[in-house]
Amino acid sequence: MTSKLTTLYQAARQTSTSMFMQQFSILHITDPTTRQQIREISTQPYVGANGDLFIFVVDLYRNQKIRQQLGTDDGRLHTTDIFMQAVEDTVLAVQNFLTAAESMGLGGVILGSIKNDPTKLVQVLKMPKMTMPLLGLQVGVPNQAPQLKPRLPLDFIAFENHYPRNFNVKDLADYDRQVTQYYDLRDANRRIDSFTKQITGSKLNHGDSGKRDELAQVLHDQGFALDWNQQSKI
Repeated sequence: MTSKLTTLYQAARQTSTSMFMQQFSILHITDPTTRQQIREISTQPYVGANGDLFIFVVDLYRNQKIRQQLGTDDGRLHTTDIFMQAVEDTVLAVQNFLTAAESMGLGGVILGSIKNDPTKLVQVLKMPKMTMPLLGLQVGVPNQAPQLKPRLPLDFIAFENHYPRNFNVKDLADYDRQVTQYYDLRDANRRIDSFTKQITGSKLNHGDSGKRDELAQVLHDQGFALDWNQQSKI
């Protein structure tokens, strides 16, 4: 994995970056205890159980230290704008890393579930202020070939010039049938479900987010987007 790992890091390193700020970092989680703790946070039994586990980090710490050590204040580092640019850098790096892995015949799964308890995650990974774990990525040799989950038809996601406002949920009936068939016929975790049922279900219901709704506070505690409260009062 060593040479492949270097190639994967290089693919992430060459990711497009907003304003050339290069505001992301990658943690390769190899310690068994840390992997177990992240598994418990994610509540998914496969996380860190096999393969290689990576955590992609929104990283303004490095640029903050550059400014401080060269005698400059933090400037705009604590603004929502700079935070969002760092998020963009990080997400693009995740996708480049995964695409490179798949080109080698490896498999991967992106893990948003690492933020199920963002406070604990920051503690487990001993993150300094101005950093925030954003996404996990587990990479390894696939032992199955899962069916592709049907995505929304292009008519619902690709538009010209302006965003249409004539959406009607009834137009998703055919897509719902495709999703229901997919869940009914897939090899693992078969169930009766549809896209619109998931959107109206517990995923977006009030009170069902667990600790995920603490994310804004954790971001502020880490020093990010400190202008949110100020903007909300305008």
